[in-house]
Amino acid sequence: MAFAAEKIAPMEASWLEQLTPEFEKSYMRELEAFLAQEIRSGATIYPPFDLIFNAFCQTSFSQVKVVIIGQDPYHGPGQAHGLSFSVPKGIPPPPSLQNIFKELESDLGVRPPSHGCLMEWAQQGVLLLNAILTVRAGEPKSHHGRGWELFTDRVVQILGARKDPLVFLLWGKSALEKFQHLNASDARHHLALVAPHPSPFSAHGGFFGCRHFSKTNEFLQKIGKTPIDWTIH
Repeated sequence: MAFAAEKIAPMEASWLEQLTPEFEKSYMRELEAFLAQEIRSGATIYPPFDLIFNAFCQTSFSQVKVVIIGQDPYHGPGQAHGLSFSVPKGIPPPPSLQNIFKELESDLGVRPPSHGCLMEWAQQGVLLLNAILTVRAGEPKSHHGRGWELFTDRVVQILGARKDPLVFLLWGKSALEKFQHLNASDARHHLALVAPHPSPFSAHGGFFGCRHFSKTNEFLQKIGKTPIDWTIH
């Protein structure tokens, strides 16, 4: 296992160009060594290694219009595939994703799909980014503080420095903290929509009724970008 840039396949070329310097830093080498030790110890790590950077494979750097920031991958068998909140087809949508679909239906009348794969969003320019990109099976946040946060901070900083406005959907404390790493001048021209996490423990505190999907599209249209078709087929 290696994070050497030439071995990160199939990370999309424009992201690879942006992020190659990060893979040469000591914290990423330490993270690589930690993950290798996890595997040697017999731990099961999600998502599979070839899907860790899936978000950067499905949405090119120049294509990004919307960023949805999650916490860490789902920790159940078969759930995580490198896209925040998404699960592969055939895997039942977890409660947070079910609540996302409920809000989407309330906001735009989009009926909940028969599966929980958000690939169609990613392919339209929605970067589905987790703050932490790996997790030990059955142990949420088990890879917290191992270096992923530094990597994804850099991703958000790179996006924030873009001159064209983006929409950041910040659901929960960790997502908001991630956005707050941007300096004020970079953050000012982007749209940041903030709500509680869609988890059943917090969704009734303001996630339901936030109307972030319609607000996102209104902003995209205002700045001359094609809105997102949030319907999942």
